[in-house]
Amino acid sequence: MNILREPTVTVLARQVFLGHPGIDWSSDSDVGGEALAEFAGRLCYLSFGEEAGVSGGHKTIPGRTTNAQYMANILKVKHGSVLEHATWSLLLEGISRSLTHELVRHRAGFAYSQLSQRYVDESEVGFVLPPEIAEGTAAFGIWERSCAQALDQYRDLLEQVEDQVSHIESKTLRRKRARETARSVLPNCTETKIVVTGNGRSWRHLIELRGSPSADAEIRRLAFAIHDVLAAESPAIFGDIRRVTTDDGIEYLTTENPKV
Repeated sequence: MNILREPTVTVLARQVFLGHPGIDWSSDSDVGGEALAEFAGRLCYLSFGEEAGVSGGHKTIPGRTTNAQYMANILKVKHGSVLEHATWSLLLEGISRSLTHELVRHRAGFAYSQLSQRYVDESEVGFVLPPEIAEGTAAFGIWERSCAQALDQYRDLLEQVEDQVSHIESKTLRRKRARETARSVLPNCTETKIVVTGNGRSWRHLIELRGSPSADAEIRRLAFAIHDVLAAESPAIFGDIRRVTTDDGIEYLTTENPKV
């Protein structure tokens, strides 16, 4: 039986900032999402550092800053709408069905595509060990036996239902009918995979909310992994979020710029 202990987060896609042919401006950031967010923010005030016509003459718009400085101010003043232009697509693996039930409740700014138990044979599926269960303990023995039994029952039930629907002409429909029935005996900790595309503001919200001390232990662990990946992708948007530990020894994520 395959036991999974940590989530895996893979970056599938990131943006490329192309710029505007009529605006002579470029960001010093090579990160597409950061450059696009900066451009969107500067467009609001036409603050591209160029000469602007004003009544009685011209003046130069001052204060060209680096992308890091500009985005730090965006976070400080909570001009979060510009972060919605930056997007990343991630593949999340080694997570449980229980976790994704909570994850997909984050609707604003996200798109999801999850592995289907109706079409995929789960006879060799893995199970995600809950963070609260330590290996070698009595609790681990109970959990492991339960998962092994559920997997055996899935295989047996799948075989029985396949026989029951053997008269159906469509091979695809036969498989779907059998697998959608057999999945009913699998536990919440059954491993799944999901592609998630989200914008910078939504990713920050998810990381803050699910990285808090009161969050479910498994999704908090995922929030750590997502943050580690996105902070490396975009320090200007996610670098202010850091991991700390409570007096009770619980690790969580916090920032001086909450709810941007």
